[in-house]
Amino acid sequence: MVTPSMHSITLQDIPYRPDSETLFAVLRDLPDAIWLDSGKPRSLQGRFDIISASPDALIETRGELSTLTDSEGSHTSTEDPFTLVQQLLAPMIDIDPGLSVHPFVGGVMGYFGYDLGRRLVDIPDRTKTVADLPDMRVGRYLWSLVINHSTQQSQLLFHELCPSALMQDVIQRLSNLDRKTSESKFCLTGPFKPTLSPDQYSQSIASIKDYIASGDCYQTNFTQHFSADYRGDLWLAYLALREAAPSPYSAFWQWQDSALLSISPERFLKCSLGNVETKPIKGTLLRGKTVEEDQDNAVKLLNSDKDRAENLMIVDLLRNDLGKNCEPGSIRVPKLFALESFPNVHHLVSTVTGVLAEDSSPIDLLRGCFPGGSITGAPKKRAMEIIEELEPVKRSVYCGSIGYISATGRMDTNIAIRTVVADGTTLHCWGGGGIVADSQADSEYQESINKIQLLMDTLESQT
Repeated sequence: MVTPSMHSITLQDIPYRPDSETLFAVLRDLPDAIWLDSGKPRSLQGRFDIISASPDALIETRGELSTLTDSEGSHTSTEDPFTLVQQLLAPMIDIDPGLSVHPFVGGVMGYFGYDLGRRLVDIPDRTKTVADLPDMRVGRYLWSLVINHSTQQSQLLFHELCPSALMQDVIQRLSNLDRKTSESKFCLTGPFKPTLSPDQYSQSIASIKDYIASGDCYQTNFTQHFSADYRGDLWLAYLALREAAPSPYSAFWQWQDSALLSISPERFLKCSLGNVETKPIKGTLLRGKTVEEDQDNAVKLLNSDKDRAENLMIVDLLRNDLGKNCEPGSIRVPKLFALESFPNVHHLVSTVTGVLAEDSSPIDLLRGCFPGGSITGAPKKRAMEIIEELEPVKRSVYCGSIGYISATGRMDTNIAIRTVVADGTTLHCWGGGGIVADSQADSEYQESINKIQLLMDTLESQT
């Protein structure tokens, strides 16, 4: 019996830059160029930036149907989308385990939208679509540019399957970072407008509290939607957003007349060498206008019984979700109610860890936890049914997950909050929060606005 040889990876060092904006700028006109952005150098968290482009295959899922497009054409399938992603990754995975020190040596990148959860959780389909993007869109990428801000190193990694012409094009582009880029502009053609009125929002909160009182659920994450028309270059819009709110799990991905501009502060799932981590956010308070007010707000959030209870409910839900694919007895909570601060808000963030079971893959883990508990509520199925009843429009990519799964088995994904979705000439964004028994409609309404006010103000100020 002949044992197949492992795929090789070609590595090339390039000069380190603390800000990856210039690197992506010379690559972004390649097909399906994607930037998983740590928000460095201004973000306080985050470590790696990962950039790639020109995938050799794409999967787009809409409802029950997935379309795979590659060099041989397109064909459709009704198979489970997560299984299709595993199949897309399979030809790349015979990699030297020693390469697992690199976060991404080639593999799959893309998004799993909130509405993909309908394939996993049986809920009604009542809401209308406002952002007509696929429920899932994932590409197989054969190379990556990885910037490690902790070690101040940048490396190009080319999988053995990467065409030599693409390798040479990428290397040539990165050797000429001073070439001129587009002189285009970006602006909104009108302000963001809400789908819900304050009265409608309050009525929905009252309904959720009635469900909680009757024992249907403990917590439901309720969100509201805003939209605005725009013209110009979305790249400039993304640069403005990352300047205003640098965040560790950000992403920019543009294709045809669609795009994702994600400034997410929340990790969904990380898997590295079999070690699993999720970091749910529950509990939010605005930053103060003075140092004293800011410190007071931080202490107030840390001591908030409501926010701590809300966070703990989701920690328990995620412990259960991780348990589906982790070794029994391996799940721990090393951090509970930790304070993390961002330009606009303070958050309470907990950390839940586990060890991936030997018979489970990172994609199995993602499937077993999807959609993330921090943006559904508890119990998950009933919370999703209530969301479907009360939210007037589908969430699209928002509250789904954006990230990568490497050929080595490493995975890192965000919760796609603080995320702007572009569809044609319209931008969509959402803000929300967890509703519990003692939630007050007025304060919850304001919190949902606070989370995304900086994003909307930033885009409205671009001219």
